[in-house]
Amino acid sequence: MSDNESNLPARAGTTLPTLNGEQSLNRYLAEIKKFPVLTAEQEYMLAKRYAEHQDPEAARQLVTSHLRLVAKIAMGYRGYGLPVSELISEGNIGLMQGVKKFEPDRGFRLATYAMWWIKASMQEFILRSWSLVKMGTTAAQKKLFFNLRRMKKNLDAYEDSDLRPDQVKAIATKLGVSETEVVNMNRRMMMGGDASLNVSFNDEGEGQWQDLLQDDRPLQDEVVADAEEAGLRHALLAEAMESLNERERHILTQRRLIDDPKTLEELSQEYNVSRERVRQIEVRAFEKLQKAMLRVANDRRLLTAA
Repeated sequence: MSDNESNLPARAGTTLPTLNGEQSLNRYLAEIKKFPVLTAEQEYMLAKRYAEHQDPEAARQLVTSHLRLVAKIAMGYRGYGLPVSELISEGNIGLMQGVKKFEPDRGFRLATYAMWWIKASMQEFILRSWSLVKMGTTAAQKKLFFNLRRMKKNLDAYEDSDLRPDQVKAIATKLGVSETEVVNMNRRMMMGGDASLNVSFNDEGEGQWQDLLQDDRPLQDEVVADAEEAGLRHALLAEAMESLNERERHILTQRRLIDDPKTLEELSQEYNVSRERVRQIEVRAFEKLQKAMLRVANDRRLLTAA
């Protein structure tokens, strides 16, 4: 990341909350809740100001209003045995990159767009920290790393135990990796553990770090804002999907809109076409969907203004 990106909000002259290790995380979480949640209109105007004029104050407001999102996502990666403070710091870098590249006229909210930058930044940090030089270099292996715990839970497998042969086979088949990779990854992750959340935070050994974590439940204003945004986003997507034909809708849904997307090979067999043809249909459908969502969003904006 460039110096301009790393200093993107700081140029406004307002210092962001600092995060200097696990001991200060409780204070940091309390501080970031003081920043207001932006309305869709406020966010749009700030994003336009930054995109057109590189206004640092606009960037600062966009960043600070989404610091809670970064912390919330970081909590979801606690199980990898890394300090939450470091996950948040990496996620904040991703957030700044997302703000820098955000295009407000595309019709999406910043949270929807920045989420992918935040997660990507955290996941890369986790992979680097776990030193998965040989175990996490392919897309399938990375998918295994970040989905193994969830799949073990779905199979009623114990978190800290080896997998049964039938469970190994089910996971390997689902994620498109070898059974050996599943076994090795599971044992590697079992060794990682959750120690960083269970260590004592003072010399007397009294109390644990996890005791300092604030209630993870969102504030009421976050619940309302998230529900409203999710509803609008769903309605926007549903209306835009009408611009696609049945095959385009199905392929795009199976490739990008479900938790466990299908592979090109699976869809090529389903439609009896080549994998390259499926990929072309997916790309074309996604481009059509983006244009449709932008058109729908602009139409709604004009109606609201009227």
